[in-house]
Amino acid sequence: TSFSRRDTMTILPVLSLIIFISLLSTFPAFLLFPTRNRRNASSFTALEMTLLNYKGKKVEVKAGTPLSQACVTLGLKPTYSCKKGDCATCTVTVGSYCLKACVDKVPPMPNVKSLQDNGLVVQ
Repeated sequence: TSFSRRDTMTILPVLSLIIFISLLSTFPAFLLFPTRNRRNASSFTALEMTLLNYKGKKVEVKAGTPLSQACVTLGLKPTYSCKKGDCATCTVTVGSYCLKACVDKVPPMPNVKSLQDNGLVVQ
């Protein structure tokens, strides 16, 4: 059978989409969809501790601990509205990461000497 120019114009986008999806399935998803300043708590080791600093008070917390618990330990009381991360009223800054205290975990301690001495600043 022969295709007309009009048939080719309708088939070409569909064919392009099929090729794109097949290539996308072989490409690592973490390169396409990076997380927003978050780290996976399941990748932390059990003995890894993070030093947090809030207004001069330094506390060591296990990496992967719920951030809401760490905030209570530091004496910081973030406001909550939804308790599931939708409203972002509980957002706190830990080091250079903006994290939601109600759903995020304490990040691991970076390998920078000054941060290891002073701790990650929580605001």
